[in-house]
Amino acid sequence: MNDSALKLPTQEIVVDEVFPHAPETIWKTLTSEALMARWLMEPQGFAPVKGTRFTYQTKPAGEWDGTIHCEVLEVVPNERFVYAWKGGHESNKGYGSRLDTIVTFTLTEVPEGTRLRLVHSGFVTPTNDTAFQNMREGWRKVVPSLGNFTDVPH
Repeated sequence: MNDSALKLPTQEIVVDEVFPHAPETIWKTLTSEALMARWLMEPQGFAPVKGTRFTYQTKPAGEWDGTIHCEVLEVVPNERFVYAWKGGHESNKGYGSRLDTIVTFTLTEVPEGTRLRLVHSGFVTPTNDTAFQNMREGWRKVVPSLGNFTDVPH
């Protein structure tokens, strides 16, 4: 049996937004620990450096302690930022089920400013359906709000 036969069906969240800011400004908002804490969650141990492992803390469920384990996978300043997003526990059903996903932010300069494309991929169907639905709604609110945090001094 080859690898493709073992691959489970997955879903991805895609949010595309244009901001009236330079790519450098949006980049700083995405990769500054202080600003991330304002628009998403407070990261622990974060640095925008490939290989950096960091965590977020959210509401625990069942056997899962609520810790989201992340690792920076790719950093191309002002263009692309990618990290792994893992959490949950295999014994949980619905909220808090085992999750092994990838978050990708791609920035493109456009005449209006910067196009930001978020792709959060790897939600296994049906195991991660609850996480997919919750996070899809969350990202659809969070990404458009990023422009509100660009000029925050830190």
